[in-house]
Amino acid sequence: MQGFAFWVLAFMLTAYAVLDGFDFGAGIVHLFVARSDAERQRILEAIGPLWDGNEVWLVASGGLFFFAFPRAYAAAFGGLYLPLMMVLWLLVVRGMAIKVRSMLENPLWRAGWDAAFAFASACMAIVLGVALGNVVRGLPLDASGYFHEDLFPSTNGALAGAIDFFTGLFGVFALIVLAAHGATFLAWKTSAELGRRSRKAAQWLWSIALAVGTFATFVTARVEPLYFQRVVERPWLWLLALAAVASATIAILSTRSEGIASREVRSKRRELSAFLASCAFIASMLLGTAGGLYPTILRSTVSSAFTLDAFNASSSRSSLLAGLLLLGPALLAAVAYFAYLFRTFRGKAEGHDPHYGEH
Repeated sequence: MQGFAFWVLAFMLTAYAVLDGFDFGAGIVHLFVARSDAERQRILEAIGPLWDGNEVWLVASGGLFFFAFPRAYAAAFGGLYLPLMMVLWLLVVRGMAIKVRSMLENPLWRAGWDAAFAFASACMAIVLGVALGNVVRGLPLDASGYFHEDLFPSTNGALAGAIDFFTGLFGVFALIVLAAHGATFLAWKTSAELGRRSRKAAQWLWSIALAVGTFATFVTARVEPLYFQRVVERPWLWLLALAAVASATIAILSTRSEGIASREVRSKRRELSAFLASCAFIASMLLGTAGGLYPTILRSTVSSAFTLDAFNASSSRSSLLAGLLLLGPALLAAVAYFAYLFRTFRGKAEGHDPHYGEH
């Protein structure tokens, strides 16, 4: 039961990264691919029906984490209190930027909120990557079951910080991947020059992501050999690694512009293929990371005896069963709702959406 709860949580966090990831990515790249106010409006129209619903997966993941693994939840959110507050404020700023950006036609007002949208999206991507890096690297959990980390390491190196070279590399990797994911989504959902620039940005960003991901893999093998050894010893994780490489390659090839108007239908299929490959890359990377960690949730760098895993940090089996039985119908409803959303708002974001227009 504990193992099942671990994997349900892993899949829910993966769903959040894939779905809200293209919102973050769109925010990261929109100042570069959009050259006019109208084009930025089309980007907001593309993510408008989806962005706030995507955050349901983050809230639901937090709820599952709380009732399934309360010891790990308390340790993680107690020790990483400052990054958690940063996440909450960044989510608030991003939501405000999307909602109030078009309330006034003043160019300075809109430019300011566009910058806030880009800043909050980029910082969220980095924070999420750094958080994942901390989980892989391990945390200074002690006998009390808690830990404390400053944002940066101490000057003498005696105390680790939430952000160091290793976790910072994860943050940069997440920034590049989510930017590529967002550009791929915009290439799929927009047309004309905005779509062309998005495709070009996606192609370059995926090439960079593949290179940085390869470097991050070698760094992980050197810095955390025990984690990497666990990955090597589980052959089924090799398939996820191959899937990640294949997905990035497909995304790169599919975002190449054909430049022939008569091939419009084929171009749309390639854009959808690129977006699905982008989703598969993120899912493969995160599920592969979860597979390398399992059953560990928070590894202690002080002593292995203090490590929290899916078994010593979980609720009772009866509580897990009751919680998962309640969660099951909610997840099915969420999946059905998102399928409905994507079907209802399929096609290109072309016109003016009054929801983001004059008020």
